[in-house]
Amino acid sequence: MTTSATAQEPTGRTAPVDHLGHVIFITAAAAMGGFLFGYDSSVINGAVEAVRDRYDIGSAALAQVVAIALIGSAIGAATAGRLADRIGRIRVMRISAALFTVSAVGSALPFSLWDLAMWRVLGGIGIGMASVIGPAYIAEVAPPAYRGRLASFQQAAIVIGIAVSQLVNWGILNLADGDQRGEIAGLEAWQWMLGAMVVPAVLYGLLSFAIPESPRYLISAGRTERARAVLAEVEGTDTDLDARVAEIQQAMRREHRSTFRDLLGGRLGLLPVVWIGIGLSLFQQLVGINVAFYYSATLWQSVGVDPGSSFFYSFTTSIVNIAGTVIAMLLVDRIGRKPLALVGSAGMAVSLALVAWAFSARTGTGDNVVLPDTEGTVALVAAHFFVLFFALSWGVVVWVLLGEMFPNRIRAAALGVAAAAQWLANWAITASFPSLSDWNLPGTYLIYTGFAVLSIPFILKWVPETKGKALEEMG
Repeated sequence: MTTSATAQEPTGRTAPVDHLGHVIFITAAAAMGGFLFGYDSSVINGAVEAVRDRYDIGSAALAQVVAIALIGSAIGAATAGRLADRIGRIRVMRISAALFTVSAVGSALPFSLWDLAMWRVLGGIGIGMASVIGPAYIAEVAPPAYRGRLASFQQAAIVIGIAVSQLVNWGILNLADGDQRGEIAGLEAWQWMLGAMVVPAVLYGLLSFAIPESPRYLISAGRTERARAVLAEVEGTDTDLDARVAEIQQAMRREHRSTFRDLLGGRLGLLPVVWIGIGLSLFQQLVGINVAFYYSATLWQSVGVDPGSSFFYSFTTSIVNIAGTVIAMLLVDRIGRKPLALVGSAGMAVSLALVAWAFSARTGTGDNVVLPDTEGTVALVAAHFFVLFFALSWGVVVWVLLGEMFPNRIRAAALGVAAAAQWLANWAITASFPSLSDWNLPGTYLIYTGFAVLSIPFILKWVPETKGKALEEMG
């Protein structure tokens, strides 16, 4: 799935926008997949301890149930691009919505631990598809002058999905009198938490019927007149539609459907730009950001915070995440991608180091674990600053860069590989955290600190600045 001439004219001209409000609606509807991505990724946070207790499992087995959705995500990310080239972007969105819906119902009504894991894999495939189809579709319909900000809708939707999932979890927990296994209308609280995702999943499916197919796909499928109509919708009626269609057709003639073989050719097997994309995806996850969204309630409880407060801190962290994302959306087209990433890396490194120091003061065992007041305050503030610095930098910048930095001829395959790498790294962090934290919680955070520090020279030496460049210039 490529994202070339529909998103930017080769000459770098800014197409007039008569219907910006309509373009924003289209973008927001497509980004609903990002909302589900965030919601599904984070909702398990509220169910972790309940699942551990209901099925009487240890940290290693628990981690696999939490992390197994990410295997599905890698599969979905790796296949979504080629599938969208065959059947269209909108149909892939509908498949993703259907998978989310089935996963929500199944996860709420599992017969055993293993079918719960299966439902999470299905939801993971939906997440992976949404992680690829959203940014690519938005890049294909976004007018050039607004591309960076509209591309940021995906990350904004993700963080809003995370926040809403934490708010819903907190509300359900309160209905169950603070007991994650408390009964509400015949189901345990954690089952309601997982099942609530059916509402946004159905909404995503319905919205997919209200937005147009990508003009690029329409032209590839021979539906030129429909493509002209969509271009008029998103770029304005003053646009020379014949010229735009010819432009897209010419760009497509220069391309071919990219495959993994097209990514080969560098000294290390893959082309350098592909390694850079993989590196961005890996660093985004290896700083441990998703520990904050998959395990934060468990994490705070492990250092002596009561369940009600731990769920509330998970929610406040999500609000900080939204604030940081808004900052990034305002700055990404003004100061550029690299400066934001550098600021974020430095801020994350300091914050993670402070969290590691604070957790080293933990005393007691079992239900009697406590943090001294000073260290507890430092841990809470630093954890929120870590999320803030991630959100205003790597959370948005990586998605924008992955949508922009690859040459047209390899964009589909390269984006799929980078997204799959991101999900596999996410799985590695998610699957390892419970066991690592049992081993040494401060040491675990020092590992994440190390990755934040290493990301700084990586940005300086290898990451290109794509601000203000046409997609056709990426070579």
